Amino acid sequence: MGKMASYIIAILLSIALHLVVIVALLINWQPQSKKIIVQPQYIQAQLVELAAKKKPSQKKQVKPAVDLQAKKRAMEKRRAAEQKRAEQKRRALLKEQQAQQKVEQARKAREEKQRLAEIERTRREAEFAETLRQEQALLNAEEDKKVANSYLQLIQKRLSQHWSRPPSARRGMEALIELKLVPTGRIAGVKILQSSGDVAFNRAVEQAAFKAEQFEELQKMDARVFEQYFRSVKVVFSPEDLRL
Repeated sequence: MGKMASYIIAILLSIALHLVVIVALLINWQPQSKKIIVQPQYIQAQLVELAAKKKPSQKKQVKPAVDLQAKKRAMEKRRAAEQKRAEQKRRALLKEQQAQQKVEQARKAREEKQRLAEIERTRREAEFAETLRQEQALLNAEEDKKVANSYLQLIQKRLSQHWSRPPSARRGMEALIELKLVPTGRIAGVKILQSSGDVAFNRAVEQAAFKAEQFEELQKMDARVFEQYFRSVKVVFSPEDLRL
């Protein structure tokens, strides 16, 4: 029984103590709530805390500056790399252009060499052709001269046959006449270029030319030979002989 009573007393004391604590809490609650609601101090504490939090933000403001410098350096590096690539590209293009110029110069040099060689070849061919022409002209001239001499001898013989020396002819007399001929061999005109000094002698010379009248053999002659030698023929008459 003693123990039970002690246990009950302890429980009652515990309950009473709790009631006291509860009452005390109830009594002290109102003032404590008033202390918590003191806003000026709480706001000031918050402001201090926010101001303290702004410090890291100041450090963040420095970081963009560092980033700008890094970006600037990176940009300069990229620009330098681009300039280097552009310079390499320019040098490569210049080298290619120089190579093309050398190829073009070599091509022009070959063409110029070929052109000069062609000019030299043409010149030599022309010289050779001219030499051949001159040689052929000499041969033709010699041949023409031989042909002309044969016809001149024929004219001389024909004039001698028709010339009658006048009694007044004396040794040393000489008359030079010019015969104008046409391709048919006919005499178209007679002109005394140098008189013998004797009228009868000069007249006999003219009569000999008119009696000959035509040299038909000249019709067989090449036109080139006729124009060169027989368009005009000069004949010398003398008592001793008749010379062309």
